[in-house]
Amino acid sequence: MSCRRFFSIPVLSVILVMGFVYYVTLFVFIDDWVGLQSSAGKLNAFLFSFLASLCLLSLSICVIVDPGRVPASYAPDVEDSGWSSSNATETRKCDKCFAYKPLRTHHCRVCRRCVLKMDHHCLWINNCVGYANYKAFFILVFYATVASIYSTVMLVCCVFKNGDSYVGNIPLKTFVVSCGIFMIGLSMTLGTLLCWHIYLIAHNMTTIEHYDSKRASWLARKSGQIYRHQYDIGVYKNITSVLGPNMIKWPCPTFTRNPEDGISFSASRDS
Repeated sequence: MSCRRFFSIPVLSVILVMGFVYYVTLFVFIDDWVGLQSSAGKLNAFLFSFLASLCLLSLSICVIVDPGRVPASYAPDVEDSGWSSSNATETRKCDKCFAYKPLRTHHCRVCRRCVLKMDHHCLWINNCVGYANYKAFFILVFYATVASIYSTVMLVCCVFKNGDSYVGNIPLKTFVVSCGIFMIGLSMTLGTLLCWHIYLIAHNMTTIEHYDSKRASWLARKSGQIYRHQYDIGVYKNITSVLGPNMIKWPCPTFTRNPEDGISFSASRDS
């Protein structure tokens, strides 16, 4: 059962961190800054609670949703395998599953099966990140980054207002400094991860494809050519292939089905 994935130390650790950040942001930072009973306090508490809810929803989808299973009846159509001749060799049998692998599909050693458009296996969601849950993963990183920065700002505002009261209180000062270091580190880590996946989405790449493309890019430069990822069909189309064609639904972590089915993908004619 997919719900069993929640009962792992990394996933429970993520939920614990989310709970800790939520508690200190509301009941320490915001409360000490403007007070939870004030209009500003209620507004900030509502906004942060909304962000926290979206983070929890996105995390749940990432954990529960199957990233993409290869249909048992799948067999490659060599004639329609893609734009370039290299696709024909990529559409091959998995040497571990002994079944045909569609384009952009890779075998996960942890899940012990092939995953459609596999990006990576994420320890923190106890699941693979693939075709069906990549959007939820990206939205989770986005909301978590925003929430972490929001919490850091609330901490800074709290310190500026009540900084003098921390001077003689060593335990409280230690707690605030520790929270500051933790929140800044968390914001930088999540922000870096967010920027990385924005880059991947803009180029219609997965993490695996990015590292595989390094050799192809090197060979192209060596021969005086310009390398372009074969699935890079333009920034806007690359984005809509992940987040969906409706911009209003982009912030929603639920899976948006698009014309690509996880088996066949649009490719650049230049590749």
